[in-house]
Amino acid sequence: MLHGIDVSSHNSENYPLQGLDFVFVKVTEGTSYTNPKWVVQRDRARRAGLVVGYYHYVTPGSMSAQGNYFLGKIALRAGDVLALDWEHPDVWCPDKDRWLAHVRAEASGHQVVLYCNRDYWFNRDTTSNAGDGLWIADPGHAAGHPAVQHPWTFHQYSWAGGLDRNVARFADRAALRAWAEAAREAAAPEPPAAE
Repeated sequence: MLHGIDVSSHNSENYPLQGLDFVFVKVTEGTSYTNPKWVVQRDRARRAGLVVGYYHYVTPGSMSAQGNYFLGKIALRAGDVLALDWEHPDVWCPDKDRWLAHVRAEASGHQVVLYCNRDYWFNRDTTSNAGDGLWIADPGHAAGHPAVQHPWTFHQYSWAGGLDRNVARFADRAALRAWAEAAREAAAPEPPAAE
């Protein structure tokens, strides 16, 4: 298993790199907030040769507008991973599915994953749609052993010390990079449900 962290404006631009293979950086929230540290946080990971992912904290509203706001901030490079952070209590499963479909269609060369905790996965999700991979938050179980039956790609297993720690289900960094860089056909069109 590989080790990584996820960072936001709550974390330093000089977060620790030792022992890491990947970093997820919060970029946006809703359609008006941008993490003021995200570029520096991204550049730190890139300089260290780590696989870089970006995430968007979704809020109620238009899922396509939020997806566009998120993607509009990033000059994507091959191998960048994209993630939806599904934690807001007023964002429901159909919203989550619309965001994933929209971003997968708009950024078809990139893996798009879903981040959520076990409560959302078991009690709010009704479609088992995690895009290209499930990033499950389950700090109650040891690294690499989240209590879910669904295949997972990333496991956030600890929030200790103000740093979110994760593992990825890959044999080595080369395997993670190969997955992240794998070409993917454009996703099916976004469901036509009203936003």
